[in-house]
Amino acid sequence: MKALVRFLRDESRAIAVEYGLIATGISLAIMAAVNRLGTKLSATFASINSSLTGGARRLARAESTYAL
Repeated sequence: MKALVRFLRDESRAIAVEYGLIATGISLAIMAAVNRLGTKLSATFASINSSLTGGARRLARAESTYAL
């Protein structure tokens, strides 16, 4: 019985749980930020790729038009 009372009064476990919850919240915020940044970067690189591909096609057509 004394062990149970001692266990319930021990606050170090509660503090550890609180730190765990704080760490979980911070990690969730970091994951959300990285996910959002990754989506934006993906869209940016897709736009750059599209621009480069379109420019290469136009250049190839122009070269074939003026080929000897």
